Amino acid sequence: MNITFAKYQNDFFTGEISTIKVTADGVEWFVPLDPAKTDYQEIMRQVEAGELTIEPADELDNPLEN
Repeated sequence: MNITFAKYQNDFFTGEISTIKVTADGVEWFVPLDPAKTDYQEIMRQVEAGELTIEPADELDNPLEN
């Protein structure tokens, strides 16, 4: 899997980080933070090997606070 981009994503409702937005082999998709998932395992393997950095999630504006 050739991952060229990875970024944490917040859940819209809870604000908690829930997935990693990934571009791999030219396709954009979302990987849940689930250690049992092989895609998540591969992402973490690449991070630990120094081959990939996951960007931090963007701050979410809470529409209920406005």
